[in-house]
Formats: sequence, C-alpha cells, structure tokens
Amino acid sequence: MKALIQRVKEAEVSVNNEKKGSIGKGLLVFLSVGEKDTKKDAEFLYYKLRNLRIFEDENGKMNYSIEDIGGNMLLISQFTLHADTRKGHRPSFNNAAGPKRAKRLYKYMINYAKSHGMENIQTGVFGAYMSVKLENDGPVTIILESKNEQ
Repeated sequence: MKALIQRVKEAEVSVNNEKKGSIGKGLLVFLSVGEKDTKKDAEFLYYKLRNLRIFEDENGKMNYSIEDIGGNMLLISQFTLHADTRKGHRPSFNNAAGPKRAKRLYKYMINYAKSHGMENIQTGVFGAYMSVKLENDGPVTIILESKNEQ
C-alpha cells in the first residue's frame, strides 16, 4: 500500500458537487492499494499514520502525532499512486490492485482505523470522480509505503 499524506488545516471531498467528507486540523490521506497488499499492509500503514509525529509542539518541533492533537483524518482512495511512469508517456497501473480487491482493503482500512481509536475519520467515495479541497499546513507532505512496497 502507498499513502500520500498531507498535514492540513482543513480539507474536504465532494462528488458531483455534493460534500462527502470534511475535516479540520489533521491528515489528508490518499491511499492506493497494490496487487500484493493484504490486511497486514493496511494495519501497518494505519499504525504509521496514527503515530507519525508531524504536528508541531509549542516549540515548533514536529513532536505530536494525530492522536496527540486529537486530529481528524480524511481518507481518499487513489489508485494513481501506483502509476509506473518508467516507460513511454502514458502511466501504467498494472501494480495497482483491481477494483474489487482495492475496495475491500480500502474499507478494511477504514473499519480498522475506527476500531483502533480513529473516531474522527471521513472518507471519499471509492471509485468516484472526486473534487478535493485542502489548506495544506506547512506544507508538510509525506509518502508512506507498507512493507510489500519497499
């Protein structure tokens, strides 16, 4: 699994001009499921997301996690993170999981997060064309990969 995370002051996702999810301070997470990913990858990534210390303390140092600040998470599926652009000019998405498998692991990640303390989680709509608005904080943007991706 791959996740592109952005520390945000606020973010929202809409489908057909209808708001589906919005958060205040926290993490905007774009999540891509690979063809070899398992539930263990989702669990590993969630652990990293919940404990990654990228929020500033009173001294301006990145010492706090999303859990420490009581932050929110907006989780959006984005298979394009698995793009292979090494050849030609059109990306290949052969390493991304198929839609059924990807949706199953995406939903697993959401449920796992909720059952492990992430109460403030919002989502987009899997497979939909989405509009995402955000106010980046920093900016701080980080790429995380599960063990199968390394």
